[in-house]
Amino acid sequence: MSNQSAQSGFIEAPGAKLYFEAEGEGSPVILIHAGVAHLRMWDEQAAAWRDRHRVIRYDTRGWGRTVVEDVPFSNRDDVRAVMDHFGLDRAHVLGLSRGGMIALDTAVETPERFLSLTWVAGGLRGFDVDDPRLVDVWPEMEKLEEAKDWPRLVEMETQMWTDGPGQPSDRVDPDVRRRMIQWNTENYAAEQPANQPTQPEVPAAEALDRLTMPTLFIWGTLDELGVLKAGEKLSTEVAGARSHVFDGVAHMVNLERPDEFNQLVGDFLDEVDRRG
Repeated sequence: MSNQSAQSGFIEAPGAKLYFEAEGEGSPVILIHAGVAHLRMWDEQAAAWRDRHRVIRYDTRGWGRTVVEDVPFSNRDDVRAVMDHFGLDRAHVLGLSRGGMIALDTAVETPERFLSLTWVAGGLRGFDVDDPRLVDVWPEMEKLEEAKDWPRLVEMETQMWTDGPGQPSDRVDPDVRRRMIQWNTENYAAEQPANQPTQPEVPAAEALDRLTMPTLFIWGTLDELGVLKAGEKLSTEVAGARSHVFDGVAHMVNLERPDEFNQLVGDFLDEVDRRG
């Protein structure tokens, strides 16, 4: 691949301008952020991988600097729009949390566009497991969102997704917690409505046999029960899947253990590239 300088800008999509940043050269890696962050959550990964990959990240609709109209849209189409913008027939795709579900849904829908799939602490559509610790938490967060009480809502989401359910607020690096609060607050303050996503015709849990690309499933032991069970199901039911469980880590795996995460995923991507 020819040398490419860092780029940033907007990708035109129906009803949206998707903000992106791209840097480095080599095989393409698309990063999809969590629902409590935006593309800045991948700063350490971009720095680690840009010497051997074209690292492309973007803000999904309703997050970060992406500008939207409140119209029906497909997150899977947006992933493919990013690929098409860069002229990519295929790419490595990595998503965390909500981004992991988007990546997985897109892989099931169009597996031919994937060099590999890396799912980190995501959801699995069509496979729902309730965590008894969160029975009262979800309704309270919905009330706070309706009231637009962003400070209290962001703190509750930080307790769940950064600290981990039932974990103390000083468990993680204070800088990780500060950044998560900042990013999530920025998302809510921007008030970019994107409330009409279209869902896949077939839930991913019913079509795991379509995941024929190399796969890596990652999660932490301190995450909520739904993520743990989804990771276990994917790692056992997807043919040829690899998995890695980070002990003592909650939801934001790449932020809690960046060096270990970068090595693990970087080695996986390199191996896939070598195999062609």
